[in-house]
Amino acid sequence: MTAIAAALTVARSNLLTPPGTPRRYHKVEDDEILPAIRRLIADRPTYGYRRVTALLNRERAAQGGDRFNPKRIYRIMKTHHLLLTRGSGRPTYRHEGTVITLTSNLRWCSDTFVIRCWNGEHLEVAFSLDTCDREVIAWSATTGAVTGAMIRDLMIETVERRWGPVTSVPRPIQWLSDNGPPYTAEETRTLGAQLGLVVCTTPVYSPESNGMAEGFIKTFKRDYVYLARLDTAEAVLQRLGEWFEDYNEKAPHKGLSMRSPREFLYLNRTVSVCPV
Repeated sequence: MTAIAAALTVARSNLLTPPGTPRRYHKVEDDEILPAIRRLIADRPTYGYRRVTALLNRERAAQGGDRFNPKRIYRIMKTHHLLLTRGSGRPTYRHEGTVITLTSNLRWCSDTFVIRCWNGEHLEVAFSLDTCDREVIAWSATTGAVTGAMIRDLMIETVERRWGPVTSVPRPIQWLSDNGPPYTAEETRTLGAQLGLVVCTTPVYSPESNGMAEGFIKTFKRDYVYLARLDTAEAVLQRLGEWFEDYNEKAPHKGLSMRSPREFLYLNRTVSVCPV
């Protein structure tokens, strides 16, 4: 063994498996959990072991069963090669500020993104998001470009969904966006002030300052848009509401203790969502 290791210029420990090496830990119940894991991953292939664990525990709670430990789900998924590929590299920017808020209805952020369809059409989507509970409060979409009028309608709808048909919010709430013309238009700022919103924009060339909205766009495209058929703009528009509702009702968030936005709102009861 010494001669072989010397010829290969490697340590002997790399060529020898010590006797009595323990096998990978395994429970009989793991074989019963695996089909449920495969079923969830088939529906949501972009979910890692933490979010899969959250969905499994949600189902177990409904059945009155015990919760699964995330380490156990990680072990099972690793054994069967079901884990997501690890990300590599670091982000191209560094942001030292704080975007998240401690309670709901302190800061709402808004942004737009584009969905390009396979036939050459596209949809431009605008949305508003609470930076505490992560709920997509309101959204709108167009096959053209998002206009200032659309953003002003979005502001009104956002206020109504959280506070009902009021003329202004009961306390000042920040409305954070980038410096796009629909957001910086004088009419938009004036309406925001009338609604009781503190309209503020990110520094120029600093999209990370609106990191909550940027993070949502990345998650939404990864979990919904990139997994769907994008034949036409009309077909995508018909599914947008379904995707936003699924995100609000079911998508677990690490920052919300692996709860969905609506679960977080229900447990904290810090906000009343008013239907419109």
